Amino acid sequence: MSESMSMSQDIPLAGSERVDDVGPRSIDDLAKPHTAGCARSFAQLKSWLRADLYRYAGKSDVKSFLRHFLFTPGYKYTVWMRTCGYFRVKSWAKLLLLYPLSKWILLRCRYKYGIVIPEYTVIGPGFFINRFGGIYVNGDAVIGSNVNFTHGIMLGQANRGKYMGSPIVGDRVFLASGAKVIGRVRLGDGSVVGANAVVTKDVPENGVVGGIPAKVLSLAGSADYVNRIAPL
Repeated sequence: MSESMSMSQDIPLAGSERVDDVGPRSIDDLAKPHTAGCARSFAQLKSWLRADLYRYAGKSDVKSFLRHFLFTPGYKYTVWMRTCGYFRVKSWAKLLLLYPLSKWILLRCRYKYGIVIPEYTVIGPGFFINRFGGIYVNGDAVIGSNVNFTHGIMLGQANRGKYMGSPIVGDRVFLASGAKVIGRVRLGDGSVVGANAVVTKDVPENGVVGGIPAKVLSLAGSADYVNRIAPL
């Protein structure tokens, strides 16, 4: 996991754990919100949103922003999710009630569009949600750059065993409709999870997996499925 995972290493978790190497150590850890994925500055927030917009429009101008913010549920949710995360770590935003307000709007978007991704989730730039509805991501998950989500997917938590925790998704990963990834498994860069597949083990780089439980079908990767790659 290249650029996005190195980005996540620079964002501290409580207890200074590295999100790509150290998973939660207890059930209590799994339940605790954190700030690992929150933008630390307005410049960082702006750059992430521009990269996300590029995945939808192929450009990042004001006209494209307004069009997709107003009429594209996936991008609208992403804007409020990242903005809410930014306000979460700013004391002045809490004093001005900007964080509670943005959190309330994010919750409204959650129920309206059926997308549940906490504002503190570690997500690299170039995040793309194609369609919406039935999308659930545990806040402990780590998602790389230029990742594609489709409807009905889940990045879920395992409460015990070797893969205790939530998934780590590499760069340029494509998750097809209905895909489920359970536990602290790693999806390698450029991998594809097929429709309705259930992944419970690590997926190699450029691996294409499908079935229940998911098995490697090829090493063709996500080329042609993940396009408009946002420059990092």
